Amino acid sequence: MRAVVLALCLSLPLSGAAQTPESLSMPATDPATALTLWIDGFRPRAEAEGISPNTMEAAFAGLTYLPIVVERDRNQNEFTKTLWDYLSTAVSEGRIRNGQARLAEHAGLLAEIEARYRVDRHVVAAIWGLESAYGAVRGDTPTISALATLASDGRRGAFFERQLLGALTILQNGDVAAGDMRGSWAGAMGHTQFMPTSFLDLAQDFRGDGRRDIWSDDPTDALASTAHYLQSAGWVEGQPWGVEVRLPEGFDYTLADRTVRKMPGAWAEIGVLDRTGAPVPNHGLASILLPAGAKGAAFMIFDNFAAIERYNTADSYVIAVGHLADRLRGGAPIEAEWPFEDRALTFAERKELQERLTEAGFSTQGVDGLIGPNTVDAIRAWQLANGLTPDGYAPPSLLERLR
Repeated sequence: MRAVVLALCLSLPLSGAAQTPESLSMPATDPATALTLWIDGFRPRAEAEGISPNTMEAAFAGLTYLPIVVERDRNQNEFTKTLWDYLSTAVSEGRIRNGQARLAEHAGLLAEIEARYRVDRHVVAAIWGLESAYGAVRGDTPTISALATLASDGRRGAFFERQLLGALTILQNGDVAAGDMRGSWAGAMGHTQFMPTSFLDLAQDFRGDGRRDIWSDDPTDALASTAHYLQSAGWVEGQPWGVEVRLPEGFDYTLADRTVRKMPGAWAEIGVLDRTGAPVPNHGLASILLPAGAKGAAFMIFDNFAAIERYNTADSYVIAVGHLADRLRGGAPIEAEWPFEDRALTFAERKELQERLTEAGFSTQGVDGLIGPNTVDAIRAWQLANGLTPDGYAPPSLLERLR
């Protein structure tokens, strides 16, 4: 799933859709009754956005409250994996073999898509592989029921109401029939798991047949839509997402910061080289990323890292897409070792980490359980103040020291 979306796909908002605060969701002892009441209140808002009563009648005919999607939405932050565990499945030998087979099967189509959008076919295929196992697992949850359930639940009601309005617009436009609109529990759809608002803004009718069909077995429109998504996110033709590099002895780890950007030649001058010991070609300005700190792999990342990041903001997802794409074209595995002795922090532990850093005078600018740039900066500052390697990495041992 785009996880995707979830995280796991950045979606683009449908203009004017977010008119109802989450406080207007309808709490009730019976969630199914609450959903029915919420739909009654939603109808006039949908009509004001141009959704016809006929479209809503068809879409809501089989509407069902889905408790499983609420459970998954509330619990997703507790699911954590280390990067190396994630990559072991995301870029498995089986996924590489299957991807190379799909590349061969759809060679002509992917060449056309690459020529039109100027986006690397291997990256498009890698997203396809991660999102739906190359179309094998597209999701079978009724999209309207999933989005209505999540919108009425209230935790992220405004977001999912925008997505529900987007889904209804798709039905009204005739891109898919209501019974065929299925996907992930979070409302992501098709071979590459587009959220409804992203579909409206970026999906493509590649063959000009009058429909943007990302749901059928034919992946044409879905793959073209993914290439268009990356193109709109600023994809730079011919530039890698990133390159695994070796850091010199005595490297200043404060330079491993997304805000520090140098040309590869400038990085080479201070000893940052590729795994063969050669300078990385000058593909453009680049930063150094240490997803597992000083004890794990180091990557020199370019603007195309940020383009993939628009699809899903998690660094682990971007690295998986980029590395799978490299493997699909015959590239080598990541060479560096990982700190296998570490485990990922739980959501509660990440919040505790932020609280303790802030209490110690190293503010994370909020406590949300997400290790973003502000938290990394706070970790690095705390590490510097305590004589540790300032790599911004937070293993369980760091939390133990803070305790």
